[in-house]
This record gives sequence, C-alpha cells and structure tokens, in this order.
Amino acid sequence: MTMDDSCGYSDRYEDALRLAARAHRDQLRKGSDVPYITHPLHVSLILLYHGFSTDVAIAGLLHDVVEDQGYDLARITEQFGTHVAEIVRALTERKTDDEGNKRPWERRKREGLEHLQTASLEAVAIKAADTLHNVRCIALDLRREGPQVWQRFSRDRATSLDYFGQVVRLVRERMGHHPLANELADAVADLARLSPAP
Repeated sequence: MTMDDSCGYSDRYEDALRLAARAHRDQLRKGSDVPYITHPLHVSLILLYHGFSTDVAIAGLLHDVVEDQGYDLARITEQFGTHVAEIVRALTERKTDDEGNKRPWERRKREGLEHLQTASLEAVAIKAADTLHNVRCIALDLRREGPQVWQRFSRDRATSLDYFGQVVRLVRERMGHHPLANELADAVADLARLSPAP
C-alpha cells in the first residue's frame, strides 16, 4: 500500500501522527529542549522519501510508542492493522526485566540487532531510518556545540560509534546497496570523521 498518487493526504497517516504526537508529548530529545516527536516524524519522512509504503511510514511514526510510552501493541493492531503492528513489535526493545529492573544497554542493543537479522526488510528499513536520523542529529549538535554532546548519552563516543557501525553492517547484509543503506553508511562515516578519537 503506497500513498495515494492523486492526493497528499491520508486519514491513516494523520491518525498515526496524532497518536505519536500525543504519546510523546511530554518527551524531549535526550539532553535538549527539542520535542521528541521530531524524531519519529523525521524517520517517517526518510522512509517516504525512499519510496516505502504508507504502512511502513506509519510504523516509522509509531516505532517508539510501545517501547518508550507503554502503548498497547494490541491497540496498534486494532487501529492500523496487523502489518503495522508486526513491524512495530519487531523494533520494540524490552527495557526492563520481569522484576521491573532496567536491562543492560549492551544486552538490549545486541538482542535488537539479532532479532533484525530475521525480521522483515521493512523493519530493517525503519531501523536504518531511525539510526540515520539519530546520527545526523548528533553530527549537527557536534558542529554547533562541540564534543560535550557525547555526555548526553548513556554510552561514550567509542561505544556509540561501534554500535552505529554494527547497525550499518546489519543494514548492508539485509538491504545491500539500497539508497537508504548508502545514506546511513555515509552518515556514520561522516560522524566518525567529525568526532575523531581523543
């Protein structure tokens, strides 16, 4: 299902945008005063630019609402269908264990990448768009504010760059030289050049 060529408006996309905006309304981008909704919206726009379907763009809008805001995946199924819900499920990290304790960052990221090795290409595309936006935002902030930007994050520059490199390798394995994969690889390489090892 792609966007209707006869018009630029979609009720389903509008519903997803409103849901994402409401779910993230009290959330800011890490270490900034930028509303979090800018992230899933930009992820969705990247996917549309690269020709992905409305369902994938909607899943891009909603990719963090279950993980970050506890939104019920069953409600996504009801509102947007099984296809969108399955993509969102594939991208949702389990942040806490059965006792409610926060799970280690390294374990969550490793599990996420392992899961994406067999997930749909659509889920992999959203992970690529998600990482692309995060990497480009870090690069933008580094140019404006300098290396102290890395202090916002739970992991240091070297660990973060290593993780972004792992995402690039996964995306390359699953998507080959798709333009989105190329754009992501270029962004990560640019970030590494912009932020050399101390």
